[in-house]
Amino acid sequence: MKKRWYDCLWIVELIYLSLGFFNILFAWMGLFFFFIPLIIAAVRGTKGYCNRYCGRGQVFGLLGGRFGLSRKKDIPKWMKSKAFRYGFLVFFFIMFFQMLWNTYLVFAGVQDLRQVVTLLWTFKLPWNWAYHGTLFHPSAAQFAFGFYSVMLTSTVLGLVTMVLFKPRSWCVYCPMGTMTQLICKAKSKKDRPAGQ
Repeated sequence: MKKRWYDCLWIVELIYLSLGFFNILFAWMGLFFFFIPLIIAAVRGTKGYCNRYCGRGQVFGLLGGRFGLSRKKDIPKWMKSKAFRYGFLVFFFIMFFQMLWNTYLVFAGVQDLRQVVTLLWTFKLPWNWAYHGTLFHPSAAQFAFGFYSVMLTSTVLGLVTMVLFKPRSWCVYCPMGTMTQLICKAKSKKDRPAGQ
């Protein structure tokens, strides 16, 4: 089967994670992974990003499929349920807004910059080698540390579920996937002719 350009977007995902390891400010680039799926869902009404362009899903597909690092078992039913997926989305948003709050505190001068990456919302890993000061306000770095924490945590969760279940099991409960699905449903209802 002929390869298309978007079949190699897993490389972009790996480059992103690598750049954030050496210079935390590259974590800002992750906003593309955040907004592009939402824009595609809002404009086209499809989960095209998840199905074609998600580099993270491609990484899991390669590692779990081609390299055989997955048990290839079905994901438990409770992880597919609306309650779990929506609950995880709410939890994700709480953590995201906490990250924004910490960024604000640094911006306001209430709190000093914390050069740590928080893995799985619990484990604080020193990450001071990745930031050496810039022309930007320290709050820009605080946001980067927080956002990289979110991206690294979701990657680790995806790797764990890839190993335990099917390669792209993360896609079942990915907050971005859940949000794009909600947007697609809302757009479908909006575009439906009246009376149908």
